[in-house]
Amino acid sequence: MSIDVIIPTYKPDKGFIELLGLLKRQTVSPDRIIVINTDEDCFNEFKAGCDDKDILIGVEISHIKKEEFDHGRTRNTAMQMSKADICIMMTMDALPKDEYLIENLIKPLEDETVAASYARQLAYENSSITEKLTRQFNYPDHSIIKSAKDIESMQIKAFFCSNVCCAYNMRIFNELGGFIDRTIFNEDMIYAAKAIRAGYRIAYCAQACVYHSHEYTGRQQFKRNFDNGVSHAQNPQVFEGIGHDAEGKRMVKSVLKELLGSGHPFKAVGYIYNCGCKYMGFKLGLRYEKLPQGLVRAFSSQKEYFD
Repeated sequence: MSIDVIIPTYKPDKGFIELLGLLKRQTVSPDRIIVINTDEDCFNEFKAGCDDKDILIGVEISHIKKEEFDHGRTRNTAMQMSKADICIMMTMDALPKDEYLIENLIKPLEDETVAASYARQLAYENSSITEKLTRQFNYPDHSIIKSAKDIESMQIKAFFCSNVCCAYNMRIFNELGGFIDRTIFNEDMIYAAKAIRAGYRIAYCAQACVYHSHEYTGRQQFKRNFDNGVSHAQNPQVFEGIGHDAEGKRMVKSVLKELLGSGHPFKAVGYIYNCGCKYMGFKLGLRYEKLPQGLVRAFSSQKEYFD
């Protein structure tokens, strides 16, 4: 069984070098590491200043222009470069917790009904308590395999999947036509929804762990969730009729309870503010077509998408 790892990059840094090193030390080694990079000049600057140039040996790198990047199309292009049985999609800011990441991540794919298997995301040790609690809620310590029968009870969570680190059965991926070719966000969830509705299943593998967390400001949360709302509005065939508010409320209550119970009232206030930014961004994104184009571009974190 052949395995390729695919990593889209933009302005890589030292963390990317660490990622490559950890991938090369896995108990199950990838056959190829394919990098599809946006902005060749930035990559060349990074490469020139890299202390460990040997780490790039054997890594296959292709370059695209910034205006050519799309969350769906770019990943489809990278997938087409592979002939492997399994492709693992990763982001350049995810770091394997240990050398067993790939070994654990691909185990659910031994079941031919499982289309994809995504990893657990852990907050970095120096992350805020709020970020740690949010990651714990979204990525618990128990695995699950989701199918069409779970849509009614889980709603939007049934389609939850993340290309921060996700392994794909390429036979199924090609059968289903891959990722949506143009999208501002959620190419992973849109694919998961398509797979589930086609009778396949999506695995969350809690034993496969990567470190991945961010301390987003309220402004950044607003912009990210505006793009999320745009994605929902542009893909009614996936999201229409699927509840998402209940899951969001459940997370807010869970995190607030932990923050207040552990003596962090000021963190709770900051969390409420960030949640408000996320909510406003998402709701405005759902209605982006009714907004002036200038506002849409100002609210989005991906202005080029609307060009």
